[in-house]
Amino acid sequence: MSASENIDRLIAGLADWRGKTLAGIRKAILAADNEIVEEWKWMGSPVWSRHGNIVVGNAHKDKVKLTFAHGASLPDPEKLFNNGFGGKVWRAIDVFEGDKVNARALTSLIRAAIDYNQLKLKKKADAKKKAPLKKAAGATGAKAKAAKQRSD
Repeated sequence: MSASENIDRLIAGLADWRGKTLAGIRKAILAADNEIVEEWKWMGSPVWSRHGNIVVGNAHKDKVKLTFAHGASLPDPEKLFNNGFGGKVWRAIDVFEGDKVNARALTSLIRAAIDYNQLKLKKKADAKKKAPLKKAAGATGAKAKAAKQRSD
């Protein structure tokens, strides 16, 4: 079964407000970018990613929780984050029964997370390009011979 099918099944199995809420959240997430990938990780959690994890969605007994992998680094002008402020990386949005999800703001937050992931990849690639090549121990060649002659 594909990740998308697992997510479909999870939503269908939530016969109360949580299923409807998670379905709406999923729609807003997927609307942010057509290259977002749905994944099924950690023994049953829907994960949306692009160039790295963006957000994990879980239905709990009393809420639907969206945990953003790099939420602490994302702009949140609409103040969607309402949990996870004690950490340095993750941030979460807890949605309780009766809460209205601002789909436009959520889609903007998803786009910011994608931008963050892309920037992180670019920095990593740039660092690799700038990293000096290390010589293997016992290298041979003119410099190794000259160094050996000086030490003799």
